Amino acid sequence: MGRLLYLVAGEPSGDTRGAELIEALNEVRPGWEFRGLGGGEMRARGGTGVRAWVAEAGVVGLWEVVKRYRWFRARFEETKEEIARLRPEAVILVDYPGFNLRLARDLRRTGCAAKLVDYIGPQVWAWDRARIPKMAEWLDLMLCLFPFEKEMFEEAGLRTVCMGHPIVDQLEAARIDVERTRKLVGLFPGSREREVARLFPVMLEAAGELQGAHPDWHFEAAAASGELAGLMQAMVRERGPLPVQVVTGGSHKLMQRAWCGVVASGTATLEATYYGLPYCLVYKVSWPTYLAGRLVVEVDHLGMANILAGREIVHEFIQREADSGNVASFIEAVMTDDTYRRELEANLLDTAGRLGEGGAVRRGAEAIVDLLDQDRG
Repeated sequence: MGRLLYLVAGEPSGDTRGAELIEALNEVRPGWEFRGLGGGEMRARGGTGVRAWVAEAGVVGLWEVVKRYRWFRARFEETKEEIARLRPEAVILVDYPGFNLRLARDLRRTGCAAKLVDYIGPQVWAWDRARIPKMAEWLDLMLCLFPFEKEMFEEAGLRTVCMGHPIVDQLEAARIDVERTRKLVGLFPGSREREVARLFPVMLEAAGELQGAHPDWHFEAAAASGELAGLMQAMVRERGPLPVQVVTGGSHKLMQRAWCGVVASGTATLEATYYGLPYCLVYKVSWPTYLAGRLVVEVDHLGMANILAGREIVHEFIQREADSGNVASFIEAVMTDDTYRRELEANLLDTAGRLGEGGAVRRGAEAIVDLLDQDRG
């Protein structure tokens, strides 16, 4: 039996990142055995010992989590029991901080002998900086994305490696040689049904408002799955007739083809930033979730492009502001004002340079192997 590692990811993006890490770990040091929680991608690379749960675990918002508290509590206890039984060399926590930081705390308090590694440091600098010293007590290694995060974690005494953003390799591999289509608007309503249900109608309404004045503009909407594509197509039919085509997958190509975009808050905004797509950010959650978040958020901006830039370069339409009128006005400004569009594109590409170089996943895997080798040595 190979050396055992236990990974926990709870969202589709974490499943992708975890799968990349499993692959890189096997390249750096073949022969690992993997167990844990993730999704289809992690299971495909790590084997049947990785259980797919992200479809159930990947909920968005405090209120949604509260409604399913008993389910999450049961999974939490099961995970602790499995780790105690398997006794892995390391527990690698892939993003998903609401669950994973509590897991790290409880594992440390109960004397878990495994090395505890946080892969993709949580954005506690945005919502709970007071937790950083506690994390230094719970964790053995932090693998973060941005240099400013490394400074924060190391000041608290936590061993930290800034690996850069894994998304860079993925996006560079998906780069295509194509010119942007002058009259094409890209719509990116998110990867979860709840997001799509809240945001896609706003995008369709904006398209409808623009249709009369600009009948030659057309819209493509990227669906993250066939199931979401069906839902989105039904929304188009209900609202139609509209010049909106729903495509399954292909979001990276659309980001490179479109003249401007409307993007749901999340990883897709970083992707759009990397490709220099002039876009606005839209965000809507339940009001209890939003109000609870406002009480703890310690940064001025929601979008990572704005956080990295230290100023607002991307318009953020949040809650009530995420309406069809604001979105339509933004689209019209970008589509008709070339000077404004070029300035926004240049700011985005400059900010994208702060995502780091390629090879992040490899650096993360090497740091984990070094940690375990030192422990054995």
